[in-house]
Amino acid sequence: MTSTVPALGTRTAEGSALQAVLLDMDGTLVDTEGFWWDAEVEVFARLGHTLDDSWRHVVVGGPMTRSAGFLIEATGADIPLAELMVLLNDGFEDRIGRSLPLMPGAARLLAELAAHRIPTALVSASHRRIIDRVLTSLGPQHFALTVAGDEVERTKPHPDPYLLAAAGLGADPARCAVVEDTATGVAAAEAAGCHVVVVPSVSPIAPAARRTVVTSLEQVDLSFLRGLMTEKLQSFTQGE
Repeated sequence: MTSTVPALGTRTAEGSALQAVLLDMDGTLVDTEGFWWDAEVEVFARLGHTLDDSWRHVVVGGPMTRSAGFLIEATGADIPLAELMVLLNDGFEDRIGRSLPLMPGAARLLAELAAHRIPTALVSASHRRIIDRVLTSLGPQHFALTVAGDEVERTKPHPDPYLLAAAGLGADPARCAVVEDTATGVAAAEAAGCHVVVVPSVSPIAPAARRTVVTSLEQVDLSFLRGLMTEKLQSFTQGE
């Protein structure tokens, strides 16, 4: 199983504007953002509370401590944060055990990156127990390393997970392409100095200087990422 320790022989794409690709998991590679919300709704229903659907946009993409803490405060539920997180992880793990759909284009992109030996990392706010379950479907061989939300002191939206992944791959963050689906993940990647390809899952996200928005992962391939990184580096070098 992969971990935060880089694989032996990991190399950056020397001489290339694109040195590494860092990928989010939930909502980016696997269609699971709805699973998290369903688990939250179910757990709070057992606690006697109904979640407002508008809260989904607040809790999506963030660390579990933040989303679970928000829901406790919003509902007034009488449950310790640590206990709630266990219940939510249990509910989510039960769902992915029954079905784990990949996002369109995910399998093809991972295979292409592996075929061209592009250093690739999985960077998620989900806990290690969840990442390891999902990796059985994604294929652990596709990632030189993985970073879990409960393995860093500060997870997304802080830059730490992406800085750790870039360092583990021996890559310059400015030459790393990040693929994300939520505003929280985008904020983390941009704070780390990476360029972000955004495939929005729940809430719309607007383009920006270090951000390219596409409608589907099927639009993203190695040629696209290399061209994008070359273009962006030239733009920043020229001070545009």
